[in-house]
Amino acid sequence: MSFSFQVEATCGAARAGRMITSHGEIRTPVFMPVGTVASVKGVPQDVLDELDVQILLNNTYHLYLRPGVETVRQLGGVQKFMAWHKPILTDSGGFQVFSLSDLRKLTEDGVQFRSHLDGSLHFFSPETSLAAEIGLGANIIMAFDECTEFPATYERARKSMEMTTRWAKRSKDYFEAHKHEVPWFAEKTAQLGAEQTQALFGIVQGGMYPDLRRESAERTVEIGFPGHAIGGLSVGEPREKTWEMVSETIPLLPADKPRYVMGVGTPEEIVEYVRLGVDMMDCVMPTRAARHGLLFTSEGKVNIKNARFARDESPIDPNCRCKVCARYSRAYLRHLYSSQEVLAQVLNTVHNLAHYLDIMRRVRETIISGEFANVRSAV
Repeated sequence: MSFSFQVEATCGAARAGRMITSHGEIRTPVFMPVGTVASVKGVPQDVLDELDVQILLNNTYHLYLRPGVETVRQLGGVQKFMAWHKPILTDSGGFQVFSLSDLRKLTEDGVQFRSHLDGSLHFFSPETSLAAEIGLGANIIMAFDECTEFPATYERARKSMEMTTRWAKRSKDYFEAHKHEVPWFAEKTAQLGAEQTQALFGIVQGGMYPDLRRESAERTVEIGFPGHAIGGLSVGEPREKTWEMVSETIPLLPADKPRYVMGVGTPEEIVEYVRLGVDMMDCVMPTRAARHGLLFTSEGKVNIKNARFARDESPIDPNCRCKVCARYSRAYLRHLYSSQEVLAQVLNTVHNLAHYLDIMRRVRETIISGEFANVRSAV
């Protein structure tokens, strides 16, 4: 019952697989909704279950600051804390720390930073970041990395990539020494009589320079992780650059281990990343866009704020099977948004998540049937 991954079918470079974790199975390719502070904004866990969300992403930085790792640990780990019985992935907090450019100080040891909440001083290193992730208890955790800003010079990107490589080794060393401290470990071991640990993924960096991305991938794979992520994307670079970096990196990652691209993308983009051989993705786009009245549909984007929807009795998307499209009209959703009703954000988010998840389900089906090569859009 420890972590495992198996590719079940391929169509070109696209893969359909299964990940096994201590909190259940994940069918890939998979899109992970972002629940930054152990909550997908506005959507309760029973609705996430109805949507067939397989895995959530939580944020180590935010949970470390509030409510605190020790609080979550004492409450049995993040799954028990948030009443979510399925798998969770936590990032290392690296992206959030490095986005605090004016509030941090970087050294070889780690990063000193001030909380965005109250200005208090904190320190993250590969060891302390991993201690926090182990304490939170998610099934998949990420090595501590430096997220290179954009734009960055070649020399700056190289130094950052080399730092990330050294930190990846330190992350793994700490994890191997402390991996049995996971909050739910003792209980699961007693129940199942088997080793139950988290899976630590390495992260490829290198800025927007193909040779640095290739070098980072090779050196990260050498360290030895059960899965690999491509980080440092969606940091302001043109989408063409994002695509180029993923294209350069994916072929260098082991075919028998999951491949995760962090922080991407639009409905059209996630289909194309699957085409390259990506297994896992996350992005705040479906939830953030929903809060601003932007809805994704099979017929394109819908800005529900638009006055032309004021008397529109049709659903958001006539081809969508979600509970929002089955019950509510565009006119009503526009009214909720214009009235600044909280329900507007909730319903919009449920629909957008349903759209993304439905795309992934259909993509997986076409890979298994061998028809994915013919898919030319967000299905």
